[in-house]
Amino acid sequence: MGLLGTTSEQTYYEGDNLGNYRYTSLANIVNGFMIGYVGDGKLIDNVRKSDVIFHAKRGLQEFSYDILKTVKAIEVELGPSLALAMPQDYVSYVKLTYAGDDGVKRIIYPTTLTVNPTQMPAQDGDFEYIYDDNGDVIESSNSYIEDKWKEFDTDNITGNLSSTDDYYIGTDEYLSYIGGRRYGLEPQHQQINGYFTINERTGSFNFSSDLSGKIIVLEYVSDSLGTDAEMKVHKFAEEALYKHIAFNIIAAKRNVPEFIVQRFKKERRAAMRNAKLRLSKLNLEEMAQIMRGKSKRIKN
Repeated sequence: MGLLGTTSEQTYYEGDNLGNYRYTSLANIVNGFMIGYVGDGKLIDNVRKSDVIFHAKRGLQEFSYDILKTVKAIEVELGPSLALAMPQDYVSYVKLTYAGDDGVKRIIYPTTLTVNPTQMPAQDGDFEYIYDDNGDVIESSNSYIEDKWKEFDTDNITGNLSSTDDYYIGTDEYLSYIGGRRYGLEPQHQQINGYFTINERTGSFNFSSDLSGKIIVLEYVSDSLGTDAEMKVHKFAEEALYKHIAFNIIAAKRNVPEFIVQRFKKERRAAMRNAKLRLSKLNLEEMAQIMRGKSKRIKN
């Protein structure tokens, strides 16, 4: 069994490029577009390569949000700072979890119990703002709210007990103190997995103190423009990106008849729809299994 190109099977299986044949680089997309779409007698007679690169990158960004749904995951151990920096190509988070000793993910929920201030103006002894020589307000280096949240014991929120035995074996005095402490709590505050907030000021996620030392897993949406190696397109979406580039170049040109622009727009829409279907990962057998499961009756 031979592989495409000059790569031998041994080189492929012993290398660090496993599975990447499914993708084509953005550079190959740009070069392919210049060869297939630009020139005398072709759809586009003349265009600068820099314009093609621009529209290719913009297309890759848009595809990452809607079609490719580029979701990455990073795993880090949370240090004493209780902060996790947002990755370079971070756009939005999908889920935050921590891994237990069994390797199972346990979801971490966002909280509204605290906040990360975006501005922290320094104040003097009379509570007046302090200004620099240019008349701008000086920002404090630390946040009182964030410092207090780091020190806070979340058991005071959740009502969790350190040991269930303590509740039943404790003295009457102890029972009178802890009895019913979870009654009336809001469901969002009764979970024991910890909390996080998004700190836009520092570009990081801040966690509650009970998560210190835990292995945190951040799943997030990427714009796919992190590094040259990461700028790649699944082959199922390759044709859609070609159509996207062509439409945007034609639409930006002057004196192009409207029916030509609409034609390219329709071709782009159709190619994007096909790419979505191909990348939806729907499997007929899996769908049948799901539907069979939904048709089962629950017996008493």
